Amino acid sequence: MKVLVAMSGGVDSSVAASRLVAAGHDVTGATLKLWGGESDTGCCSVSDVDDARRVADGLGVDHHTFAYGEEFEADVIAPYVAAHAAGATPNPCMACNRAIKFGALLERADRLGFDAVATGHHARVVTDGAGRRRVGRSVDVAKDQSYVLAALDHDRLGRVIFPVGDSTKDDVRAEAAALGLGTAAKPDSQDVCFITRADGRARFLGRRLALTPGRVVDAAGAMVGAVDAVETVTVGQRRGLGLPGGGEPRYALGVDATTATVVVGSEADLRVRSQPVTGIGWAAEQIGEPLEIQVSAHGAPRPGRLAPVGDGWEVRWTGAERRVSPGQAVVGYDGDVVVAWATAGPMP
Repeated sequence: MKVLVAMSGGVDSSVAASRLVAAGHDVTGATLKLWGGESDTGCCSVSDVDDARRVADGLGVDHHTFAYGEEFEADVIAPYVAAHAAGATPNPCMACNRAIKFGALLERADRLGFDAVATGHHARVVTDGAGRRRVGRSVDVAKDQSYVLAALDHDRLGRVIFPVGDSTKDDVRAEAAALGLGTAAKPDSQDVCFITRADGRARFLGRRLALTPGRVVDAAGAMVGAVDAVETVTVGQRRGLGLPGGGEPRYALGVDATTATVVVGSEADLRVRSQPVTGIGWAAEQIGEPLEIQVSAHGAPRPGRLAPVGDGWEVRWTGAERRVSPGQAVVGYDGDVVVAWATAGPMP
């Protein structure tokens, strides 16, 4: 099989390429140049391209660099900024996977005559009894990335390979070391490649939109604090709200970007039994029984269900759970397999 391997310059994609070569596939490596600004996360820098090229050379396979800067700006950066401007909390990694890695790259692979695209994601492609392909959790639960791949559908999954999804991260590193790959001990990349540790989210956003000072009020509407930029506040946030010390901890319950207002309350106020969701998608038939609902890339699943309400949908928790920041993904699992995905909306 002719396989295009997305090589980020990290250990996972390096071992993915190596395994495919060892299995006898016709492998070509490709590194995606997405972000032209500063990066210190280990997935978008010049050194990452060099690392990927060296691994490809060592494996004896061709390597190319594909520039998707314009697509990344339009499909990842712009929605990220727009979401913050609206008081939501985006998930840029999911947008990048959907639009770039398993969108633009997959389309290019088709045009170039490749049979499949492979990546170093820790996830699996699972086929059920009816022949439907779904995203499954990896063997290494601690490194599982199925959450950020949840929206990959049956057709795309038929052209995707995850060679390291059945291995632990420790095993991947050990294999890379045994093969003499230069990426064996390279640190894992961070979630948001275009936000540097030195710069931070607020400075990044401040260069792209006018940040608005905001009022922090309690449930009765009384002002109790202030924030420098309402666009940077996330539901559930406790620190950085300009609240006086002492007393019961208070958390951001909601963000209204239109009025530049953050509502705060107690931890108990943060917990809800249901929350609206939008853009729901199902991997197969709708499931009304309880699911394991995951609301962040590394968060623990919570028991609940996705149910229709009026003209829309909501997530209904089995018990009272912390509300999800609007804009974040809500992914439903049946065991270890993704069955649904949606986006959290604001509380009514």
